[in-house]
Amino acid sequence: MAFHFCLQTDGIATSIQRRGLARRRSDRTIRECPNRDASLDSPGLPHLKVPAVTCETLRHSAPSHRPVAEIGPPKTASSPHGFTLVELLVVIAIIGILISLLLPAVQAAREAARRMTCTNNLRQVGIAMHLYHDVHRRLPPGWSATHPNAGQPYWLGKPGWAWGVSLLPFVEQAALARSIRVDLPITDPANTAARVVSLPVFRCPTDPSESTFVLEPGNQPKPDYDPGFSATELATSNYIGVFGTTRMADVCGGGGNCIGNGTMVFQRSFRFADITDGLSNTYVVGERSSEISPSTWLGVLAGAAHAPGRVVGVAITPPNSEETAFANFSSRHPAGTNFVAGDGSVRLVPESIDMEVYHALCTRANGDLIVDPP
Repeated sequence: MAFHFCLQTDGIATSIQRRGLARRRSDRTIRECPNRDASLDSPGLPHLKVPAVTCETLRHSAPSHRPVAEIGPPKTASSPHGFTLVELLVVIAIIGILISLLLPAVQAAREAARRMTCTNNLRQVGIAMHLYHDVHRRLPPGWSATHPNAGQPYWLGKPGWAWGVSLLPFVEQAALARSIRVDLPITDPANTAARVVSLPVFRCPTDPSESTFVLEPGNQPKPDYDPGFSATELATSNYIGVFGTTRMADVCGGGGNCIGNGTMVFQRSFRFADITDGLSNTYVVGERSSEISPSTWLGVLAGAAHAPGRVVGVAITPPNSEETAFANFSSRHPAGTNFVAGDGSVRLVPESIDMEVYHALCTRANGDLIVDPP
């Protein structure tokens, strides 16, 4: 090992530079090692002395036998990898909070998309109503039937086809319309295939019900000429006609003509000119949830439970106000129930609607003045 001492008197700085340590140097005995103190006297600094360099000092300063890659700070025990239980619980809690914040937003977005689809379906129904009116110069009746013996119109008669069947050619279902034997009852074997056809245009995506349901027999007012009716599977629909604001039992039973003050009634068709309250102020078709009452687009089946209420509804109470109101309008939307007006516009009616306004919108010719309809 060579030592070079550089003394700078002007800055009084000392630099010691070590050079050229070879690995084999560690195996070699230091041959020349003075055993006396080495003093360095400088004319400029007579008091500066350098301590003696002994063999022992050089031996201790010799390089280590460790490889170059191992030279460095001493190794310590590595800490174990992974999460502790507390850290894992904290992460799970944070993820749970984020999901709880995100899930309502996702559900609200999905419901908004479903409600938009429901609105578009009802708009298609409104357009089909106008197309039907252009062809036949009047709207379709709520349903049509006659008594099999007397041959006179009877609201629990046959065949019982409803307004939904009349609109089939105008909602791109002409093939299905041709396959239906409208001259035969709904329960006739010739109409078995058509009875279970679920049409997306008559369904609301928010309603989670099945595409078909089984209609059970029920007690009907006299004369009930079809007591032998058995349970029948029918296609589900979420849209029903607006019968009005009068109970069907009050105008249908006891020899009544079953004509309400709405636009979809038994055996009678209305022209746009007959809707004197205004097309934009009169609802034609509304929404119903299958959770309260399954409905169908087919028609009224004689001998079935609540048969007319499967195709039309009454606006006696606000939408979704009573779960036991079988003939009421309802929906699974959180904000209200959709209706389509005579002009084809679709509106969402909230449960908090004023009853006078609601009744005025569900009648065709009561002369009601509606300032701001929903």
